[in-house]
Amino acid sequence: MSETTLIDNVIPRTDIVKRAARIGAEIRNTKVSSDLPDQTIAALNSLLLDHKVIFFRDQGHLDDAEQERFAARFGKLVPHPMLGVAKGTASLLELDSARGGGRADVWHADGTFADSYPKILVLRAVVIPLFGGDTVWSNAAAAYLDLPPPLQRLADELWAVHSNVFDYAGMARVREVDKKHFDEVFTRTNFETEHPVVRVHPETGERTLVLGALVQRFLGIPKYDGQKLLDIFQSHITAPENTVRWNWREGDVAIWDNRATHHYAVNDYGDQHRVVRRATIEGDVPVSIDGRCSVTRVRSPSSRPMKTA
Repeated sequence: MSETTLIDNVIPRTDIVKRAARIGAEIRNTKVSSDLPDQTIAALNSLLLDHKVIFFRDQGHLDDAEQERFAARFGKLVPHPMLGVAKGTASLLELDSARGGGRADVWHADGTFADSYPKILVLRAVVIPLFGGDTVWSNAAAAYLDLPPPLQRLADELWAVHSNVFDYAGMARVREVDKKHFDEVFTRTNFETEHPVVRVHPETGERTLVLGALVQRFLGIPKYDGQKLLDIFQSHITAPENTVRWNWREGDVAIWDNRATHHYAVNDYGDQHRVVRRATIEGDVPVSIDGRCSVTRVRSPSSRPMKTA
């Protein structure tokens, strides 16, 4: 059975509404749950591979346990290596704007400081502000195709070092509670991982750019030159025509392919409360176009002194 036939058999085409030409689709009239038939899960996975991120409105029936059970239909659930899990759950990460680390307002793919970073994320909106708080996703496969051929060939050869220890304190709009969380929680273990700038997607065969805020440097490139290159590549990833923006409502669910996207949580809601909970699906180790695999070179406890109150 072809993917098109599979989707047509379980999800009406009229219920699949594209949100932008290159990325994003809203799936209507589907109640996500752990007991969906295997064919429906397979169809949703196919839509995810095609559209990179898929959205579901009005999923207020979900609680933490059912979100985890539904997410587990797409693969093995894993907790964040440093941030722990939400109370009463096995793997959910809670991002609460009132606490440190709850505002991910940089372009990134989740977990690229490690080698086998997550393949799929399932995010549920729990508390949404009256205004602001959207999330923007970009299509990293389309960004690669937009590169002029000489830049594609350069990207194909480049490797980058990703780390969870980056210049977080140098970002705009960083609160003291976020700095404290970064120092004491997010970087309590230091990771440095070498990824190809271009990975081959294990399911679609597409070439996608693996970059974002966790890139520290390119291998064999001086830092100044490397920053210029990163800016060029990132400008294609974040080009508006490669993005989709989602205006959250409480109960919404978004699922994205973390191997083919970057995302940015827009920090434009001031002191309003925003809470989302994320289930993480274990990923595989990226492979470059010449068959080499990503490798974690450093994984060690932080040597930075802990701050005291």
